[in-house]
Amino acid sequence: MESLELAKTIAKILDNKKAQDIKVLKVRDLTVLADYFVIASGGSTTQVGALYDEVDFQMGEKGIEKTREEGAATRNWILIDYGAVVVHIFYPEAREFYALERMWADADPVDMSFLEEEPKA
Repeated sequence: MESLELAKTIAKILDNKKAQDIKVLKVRDLTVLADYFVIASGGSTTQVGALYDEVDFQMGEKGIEKTREEGAATRNWILIDYGAVVVHIFYPEAREFYALERMWADADPVDMSFLEEEPKA
């Protein structure tokens, strides 16, 4: 799966699970860490964990395994590394504190209108 398609697929999974404030940032020209960051918030640590579980499960079903994860135990900020795409799922206060969108302000935001193309389940 091409990296933009992977990022959009993950964003759709998060959206279907009611994640908040989903952003996809193209960081390919700024770092060797990844091509895209997918950033989202959950309203509680329980939801942050549920968002992580859903992404992990659905990507596994597609045969796409993560290379690394961080923070799954605390559910404050969970990072899931899929190589070309790194997913950040935050509890709102942690997202505000770490401010990845400001840190990566030079990244190109991906148009999120693709989330409106399909009806939510």
